[in-house]
Amino acid sequence: MSNNFFVSGIQQVGVGCSDFAASWRWYIEMFQMDVRVLEDDTVAERMLPYTGGKAQKRHACIAVNLQGGGGFEIWQYSERKPQPVKFQIHAGDLGIFAAKVKSRNAEAFRTELLKKYDKIGPLSTLPDGTPCFIVEDPWGNWFQVVEQKQVFIERNQLSGGVVGAITGCSDIDKTIPLYRDVLGYDKVVYDETGTFDDLRFMRGGDGRFRRVLLASSSKRKGAFVPLFGESTIELIQALDREPRKIYEGRFWGDPGFIQICFDVTNMRELEKHCTSLGFPFTVDSCKGDEHFDMGEASGHFTYVEDPDGTLIELVEAHKLTVLKRPHIAINMLTRNREKAFPKLFFRLMALNKVKL
Repeated sequence: MSNNFFVSGIQQVGVGCSDFAASWRWYIEMFQMDVRVLEDDTVAERMLPYTGGKAQKRHACIAVNLQGGGGFEIWQYSERKPQPVKFQIHAGDLGIFAAKVKSRNAEAFRTELLKKYDKIGPLSTLPDGTPCFIVEDPWGNWFQVVEQKQVFIERNQLSGGVVGAITGCSDIDKTIPLYRDVLGYDKVVYDETGTFDDLRFMRGGDGRFRRVLLASSSKRKGAFVPLFGESTIELIQALDREPRKIYEGRFWGDPGFIQICFDVTNMRELEKHCTSLGFPFTVDSCKGDEHFDMGEASGHFTYVEDPDGTLIELVEAHKLTVLKRPHIAINMLTRNREKAFPKLFFRLMALNKVKL
């Protein structure tokens, strides 16, 4: 990877929904995604390639679990009626069909969830032996809970944040370069072909697949690395059926996993690298190098597509609001971008906890 830019990890996975309040409430109850990073109810003016060529009003928030991991961007159209997928998604369909969330103890967390919810798969293991299980939310989205012992800020919970995603591909070998050469997932944890017990709870999960789990061989750097922690990307290719494109005929923001977002530094150098590898930006919020204002924050976001059209968001933060009253903000462009924020910064974020 070029030394002129770096990718700090997964900032969030976007989850489109039809009822913003109900979805966020459920994710707080089940996964403790209860710290509001930002919330915005404005018009998405710069996503025209993916919103029918028309600016669309929406209500969105980014919420995190401070025990570690990326967050959820919970997203709903405010004026347009969200369009759910018109077919049943099967494991291996093209796009993000599951988010990976972590737990310090998968077996205990599954037992805890079963006391309040029933769409939960059996305890199993990934091909590398990591304990895991599947949760299907009330709207048909799958979450793969994977055991990861690291806890960032202790809150005496079994849950954690986003530590990866499972993406269906038509050709894994064509997709790997984006994650390896752009996003830094250069280590193959496993590359297995066959049938897999841990997928059977998903529709179509009893099929035959090739699975490649990618991780990073080097330690990442950046302000939010202590919170993000380690993450993986799992690419899955269905071998015994023709997969369908999850967002075919629908808009970005419609219900489902709309994107996976990575925190980056030095967007213009990253753009050169992406273009050279055949992954040009399809959306650029700051073509004139201005700052894109998101109310409580400002920055620069772009999108690239994998070979199947799955959306990858890249975000470079310029300004962050830590507290509204008293107003405390950080100019990211004037600090050492490689240096991690101290734990106190993240503890202050806990003041934005949302209570049910």
